[in-house]
Amino acid sequence: MKSSIEFARLVCVEVAPDTKWLFVEIGVSDGISGWGEASLNQREDEVGLAAKYCFPGLIGRRLLPEIIFQDLTFSNLPDAAVSSAVMQALQDVSARLAGLSLADYIGQRKRDKIGLYANINRRSRDRSPHGMASSALLALEAGFDAIKIAPFDEVSANLTKADMRRAINAGIDRIEAVREVLGPQKRLMVDCHWRFDEAGAAEMIRAASAAAPHWIECPVVEDKSNIDVICNLRRLANMANIYLAGLETQILSQGFLTYLKAGAYDVMMPDVKYAGGPDEMLRLASLFEQYRIKFSPHNPTGPMCHAHSLHICAVLDSCDLLEHQFDETPLFKQVIECGIPETEGGVASLDWNRPGLGVELSADATLFREVFCVGRGQVQ
Repeated sequence: MKSSIEFARLVCVEVAPDTKWLFVEIGVSDGISGWGEASLNQREDEVGLAAKYCFPGLIGRRLLPEIIFQDLTFSNLPDAAVSSAVMQALQDVSARLAGLSLADYIGQRKRDKIGLYANINRRSRDRSPHGMASSALLALEAGFDAIKIAPFDEVSANLTKADMRRAINAGIDRIEAVREVLGPQKRLMVDCHWRFDEAGAAEMIRAASAAAPHWIECPVVEDKSNIDVICNLRRLANMANIYLAGLETQILSQGFLTYLKAGAYDVMMPDVKYAGGPDEMLRLASLFEQYRIKFSPHNPTGPMCHAHSLHICAVLDSCDLLEHQFDETPLFKQVIECGIPETEGGVASLDWNRPGLGVELSADATLFREVFCVGRGQVQ
């Protein structure tokens, strides 16, 4: 008889004043549970409300992830974060019951080691050019050959032309400092966090081109009314041999399709926390291949998302480097038991012999707090 869902809970890890990780655990009647991640920066309360709406409807249902997926809500980002985490956890527990690694359960593992690039933004608390360059040097010393920064702290779309130029110049100073540390051959990615308008983004791309970034990411707000703007910026970036990347918060395959048809990006960055879970990520990878778009998962948060992303990348025929949040906090390893590996030479792998995701939340309850739980005989 198929297992049934007995409980679902949401837990929170307080990482820093502006960073919290949200994990979802789902337990089944066999006494086994699986894990997913629903972290959504600065919107934790909304995710909690979405979990309170979603979880009760799971209790007692048979463990049929593909059927449950059809009933989950993806109407906005908090809903998608919870629903995607539920799908992660369901696939994890299904793989554990099958005695397979998650990668071998959702596909056929093609590789044991996954290449990473280091996102150094959150560990760069000194936001000066020297501070970012120092973070980049530490990542290089740790073996990473590709680095991502978010250098445009001062930029917002409503600046005057003169203020925009000054803000761009401050960001370019950071880019150039990091490029000097990296040398000419290593990849440098630049994340803009949707801060620019079209004119400012165009000016920024021209200014940044001398530092030869591998890609420029999320320069302007991503909605369908802005697709023509994004396409124009892609053409401008490509003229300077720069890729344009984005779409880290899109939901389900249909959220990407309009951008694919328009030719908006060279690199698309779905996140297992929002895009719909592991199976939907694999569907996206196949869809991107049809459009000859690079698949590079967004992965700047906690260890559950990191582990799921590693398993997903392991089953793909081709995958650009996976993002890794470099050295933000020791909690990345402390909140997890058995499974998050040391990265060596910018490469990571998991213990593929462990069933499912291969990682567990620490038994040290002081490291996290339970936000909401349904099942186990009570509703909290």
